[in-house]
Amino acid sequence: MSTRAYPEYKDSGDSALGLIPAYWYSSKIKWYIDVFNGFDAKTESGEIPVYGANGVLGHARSATFIGNRVLIGRVGSAGTVNLATSQFCVSDNALVIEIQRSIDCRFLYYWAVSQDFSPDITTTSQPLLTGASVKNYSIGFPEPQEQEKIADFIDHETARIDALVAEQKRLIDLLKEKRQAVISHAVTKGLDPNVPMKDSGVEWLGEVPAHWQICRLKNVSPFITVGIVVNPSNYIADEGLPFIYGGDVSNRGISHGSARNISLEDSEKNLKTQLREGDLLTVRVGDPGVTAVVPKECDGGNCASVMLIRKGHYSSEWLCYLMNSRFVGHQVRLVQYGAAQKQFNIADAIEFVIPKPPSAEQKAIVGNISRQLRGLDELEAQALRSIYLLSERRSALISAAVTGKIDVRDWQPAEKVAENATPLPMAAEERASYRTSQ
Repeated sequence: MSTRAYPEYKDSGDSALGLIPAYWYSSKIKWYIDVFNGFDAKTESGEIPVYGANGVLGHARSATFIGNRVLIGRVGSAGTVNLATSQFCVSDNALVIEIQRSIDCRFLYYWAVSQDFSPDITTTSQPLLTGASVKNYSIGFPEPQEQEKIADFIDHETARIDALVAEQKRLIDLLKEKRQAVISHAVTKGLDPNVPMKDSGVEWLGEVPAHWQICRLKNVSPFITVGIVVNPSNYIADEGLPFIYGGDVSNRGISHGSARNISLEDSEKNLKTQLREGDLLTVRVGDPGVTAVVPKECDGGNCASVMLIRKGHYSSEWLCYLMNSRFVGHQVRLVQYGAAQKQFNIADAIEFVIPKPPSAEQKAIVGNISRQLRGLDELEAQALRSIYLLSERRSALISAAVTGKIDVRDWQPAEKVAENATPLPMAAEERASYRTSQ
């Protein structure tokens, strides 16, 4: 896709808007739209989408509006933009933008997407954007026919970008599956494909290397307990050592830098749950079973709402990989409970079946998994970087098109260009005639 600037520009007379194509109009948006709060729409069984501040909340049986309205988040996810093209309801967390004249709805939608509403979003109890603030934004625009052409261009190009983003997201999902497969195979089958195998006695584990032990988690670790249970918030301090909660734990590690703090004195009052480097923490509530090794930075700190697995005569990294494997994940799902938030009891967790190799083999397994995961992590990082760049390009493309930084009047979809071979651009005299007619 090649783009170019318009032949001539003019000062819009608005510092926020800047230069616009010479024949475009400029105005405060309030002269072309009406803005009002949504209603207290309720979701219920039905087919009509109910929009909130951040998109579709659910569905209803009857519509409040016919389509072609731009919706902007008012409360909560303030400034988020949506386009409703069919019958819909809207909650009072969103603003409804109703066009009064001379603005194509899709053009207005992309204009809203390109705006930074953050300077006008107030934060008292929660983020809030008012309709009065939105009305004071400036817009530059051509005649409706060209607005439609710009919207067609953005529709087409953003669809291409979205497809590329979707491909990268699929790749990330595949890499996560591969990551899980690498871990699960290594910790349950070992590294030697020719080693003699034996029946583990566990239906959903199958065969394991013949020289491995089958034991319980309670027989692997010298001590397993639950983090501080009684009023853990009473120990939160402004400064001190990391105080780790379940939300700080992921299968990539412990986010100790952003964790709560606990004083050394209070941590030592709770020696039973005081952390030591090499211990393991397992999430109990929310995303049960996710496990990470306690790093040096957390030594001496403490924990709450997690299961603490003390370091013993085993490789902490090996047991961590095993805890995050499909094999242990299956056992977690068998004992977890709760509708809103999944969780499990420690009494069940200590009975988890563990296939345990000798210490030297544990270290070899860790080394092999770590090497393979580094390669997968690099590929995932590349995919995430691609998504970031594509998202940046998407935003820049929308902004450039709706503000007249690029001229797309001669643009055609790629398939039409192929059909016509050499599309003819608008002649200079035609452009002049078009501008004069405005």
